[in-house]
Formats: sequence, C-alpha cells, structure tokens
Amino acid sequence: MSKLICIEQVAEFLHDDMVVMFGGFLGIGTPEEIIQVMIDNGVSNITLIANDTSFVDKGVGRLIANRQVRKAIVSHIGTNPCTGKQMIANEIEVELVPQGTLIERIRCGGAGLGGFLTPTGIGTIVEKDKQKLVMGEKEYLLETPLRANVALLKAKKADRAGNLIYDKTARNFNPIIAMAADLVIAEVDEIVEIGTIDPDQVMTPGILVDKIICRGGC
Repeated sequence: MSKLICIEQVAEFLHDDMVVMFGGFLGIGTPEEIIQVMIDNGVSNITLIANDTSFVDKGVGRLIANRQVRKAIVSHIGTNPCTGKQMIANEIEVELVPQGTLIERIRCGGAGLGGFLTPTGIGTIVEKDKQKLVMGEKEYLLETPLRANVALLKAKKADRAGNLIYDKTARNFNPIIAMAADLVIAEVDEIVEIGTIDPDQVMTPGILVDKIICRGGC
C-alpha cells in the first residue's frame, strides 16, 4: 500500500485531544502545511510536544496563537509571547523541560525504556513531584518517557518507502520523534523513487514512517 497521501487527506489522522509531537527548532524543520490543515480544521485541546513554541506567526506558534493547544511540553517559550500570556492567565498548561532532558525522554519513549536518571534539575523547580534516587552518593532525578499519538515531521526528501533526508539543521528533533509515536507523518519537499537515495544518506528509515505528504500537492 502506498504511503503517499494528499495534504487534504491528512485531516483524517488529526483529531481533538490528541498528543502530537512536532519536529522543529524555532519553526525550522516544522511541517507548516500540516499545521495549516490543523488550523483550518480547528483541531483543538491538543497536547503539544516540541522543542519550543516557535513564534506567533510561524511553526507550532500558530497553534498556540489560535488557542488550539491545551498543554505544551517544551524547553523554551520566550520567542512566542502568546504562550507566556496564556500560561499566566491559566489558559494553557506549560511543562518546561531542559532541552537535553526533553529529547532524552522522547528517545526513551521510542526505545521502550522506562526512563532515565539525570542530575539536571536537582535543587530547582524541575525536581518538583519527581522521584529522586541516589547513585554513588550523587542525587539524580528519574525522568519518565514521552510518547505521542502522532509525530509530524518535516524532511527535504523522501523515497516512496518513506526513507527520509533532512536539510542540514532542520534535522533537529525530527529523527527522534519518528521513533516515539503511534503514527508518523512526514511532510517533504521532494519525493523520489525507491533506490534513488543512497542508504548511507538515510536519516530516518522508512520503516518508521507511515504517511508521506509532498509540499504543494500530490
């Protein structure tokens, strides 16, 4: 069965109350056309997992500005004033996670691990309500894994089997979130035939990708 779908078809995989992971760093490496579908269809009350909440008019920031996000699990919100304002007004829940901890929690979710130990956050607000363990006379926090219903990726190129190549730093979180969701959808700039991509260049193997959307149409 072909993994290729039209952008209009992606709406059937996106629904209210879902947990969704996005690739991207301040909007770089984020699937903008899929976000537009979410806005057009009014997908609401979502739990968003991403590196940051981008800008008001870019990336996942547009979902925040449109008040479609119930909770954001991110490492940074400073570039999107809408996030801070909604958080202060108790209109959105924000879980701030140190960046390295965030990506490792996602990696654990993809690898089927029960969590990991880190000293990051000891003695700060980050340790609130978390289990502490002492290993070799040093304190660690137990950080639990993160998974999502859907992971939404942005890649430069895909073959028809779903093998992906990213554009430089737009790679960022994309390969890791592809391992940590029940459904993985990639928005790509170019689709090529199977065998065209050198296996050594593949950054996300097609076995992890369920659906592919080519920007600008089928």
